[in-house]
Amino acid sequence: MHHRAQRIAEQIRHELAAILMRELKDPRIHDVTLTAVEVSPDLEHAKVWFTLLVGEPAEVGKALGHASGYLRTELAHRLRMRSVPRLTFQFDESVERGARLSRLIDEAVAEDRAHHRDDEAQG
Repeated sequence: MHHRAQRIAEQIRHELAAILMRELKDPRIHDVTLTAVEVSPDLEHAKVWFTLLVGEPAEVGKALGHASGYLRTELAHRLRMRSVPRLTFQFDESVERGARLSRLIDEAVAEDRAHHRDDEAQG
């Protein structure tokens, strides 16, 4: 990503996080964490990646999509840009996938230790 687009993406992520935390009243959005923003090279579109501790990703994505007009208006007040990119929201599965992999590794290690103890007890 171009340096300017990266800088704008980070500004958008930072400002959106503040808006979501302080200004939006929708209870579905309260536990949202914004993990990344990708801005298109022409700065027309921004894909906002989010994750949650609780809630249904599809419902939260719908709520964020519904609020996108308001969020763009708020961003326009806070950022010095001629036009604010159109926002789309995408659930970030990488955190969930990482937690699942971590659990699988923990289970494999525990199973390996149990087998090792069984082998020592028999031999």
